[in-house]
Formats: sequence, C-alpha cells, structure tokens
Amino acid sequence: MGLVKLLIGCAKAIRNVFAPRYHPERHYMRGPGPASARRDDGPSARA
Repeated sequence: MGLVKLLIGCAKAIRNVFAPRYHPERHYMRGPGPASARRDDGPSARA
C-alpha cells in the first residue's frame, strides 16, 4: 500500500511540472486595491 501511495504522489508531482492546474484565486485580486484607496481619500492624498 505504501508503494502505491508513493507512485501516485510521484505521478502527481510529474503532472504538476508539465501541466499545472489552474487556480484562479491565485491570479485575481480580491477587493479594491491601493489606487482606489488613493482616489477615495481625496485631493490631499495625491500631493
């Protein structure tokens, strides 16, 4: 049983090297960024 788990783990590692899975949460920003914070603070924050 240990050998099977080892082989499956190796196969998954090799697959991730050649065809990594796409995780959109790693690529998209959540919430407003610093530009919107500067914009919302008013003209004093721009100086």
